[in-house]
Amino acid sequence: MTEDGRVIRGYRAGDRDAVGEVCVRTADDGDDSSGLYPDPDLMPVLFAWPYLEHDPDLGFVLDDGTGRAVGYVLGCADSAAFAAWFGRCWLPGVAERFPPPPEPPRTPDERMRHLLHHPERMVTPEIAAHPAHLHIDLLPGFQGNGHGRALMTTFLAALARRGVAGVHLVMSRTNVGARAFYDRLGFTEIAVPGTDAAYLVRSTG
Repeated sequence: MTEDGRVIRGYRAGDRDAVGEVCVRTADDGDDSSGLYPDPDLMPVLFAWPYLEHDPDLGFVLDDGTGRAVGYVLGCADSAAFAAWFGRCWLPGVAERFPPPPEPPRTPDERMRHLLHHPERMVTPEIAAHPAHLHIDLLPGFQGNGHGRALMTTFLAALARRGVAGVHLVMSRTNVGARAFYDRLGFTEIAVPGTDAAYLVRSTG
């Protein structure tokens, strides 16, 4: 339990919609992405729900005390295995609803659908020593109270128990608030050629 009475707990199947809502409301560099995409489920289909399908035991939520998830951390222990599963098992179930975009993708919706249809992007040689990756988001009213740190500590401990030595995340360089949060938690940036995103890594210990 956190100092203000909120609870960090494992993901439950009944949290799925709430996790999706948190994802949508924070997916525009921490702001609400609801107006950016014709189908608002695109963001949780890409960045939240597949992780909970693939490995629900690596999903943790911030419970507001009433049973409602108002934040989460989720991810995978092995990015290469997850990317292979994503292409083989997850993508076929959502591809009709979210078809491949024209090339090159130009709009926000097209760029996100491009990511959806290219799960191989999750695997680069530079992250080999940090094979796990994660996504963490909290609704605005629950940020800045130590909840993010508590979620991250819980997730890192779960990876360590599995013997996973390192974790990475990929983020937009424009999200300066999130970058400051990750810096405080000991993440450092590594160079990954061919991308404008920032790749941050740290050990799970």
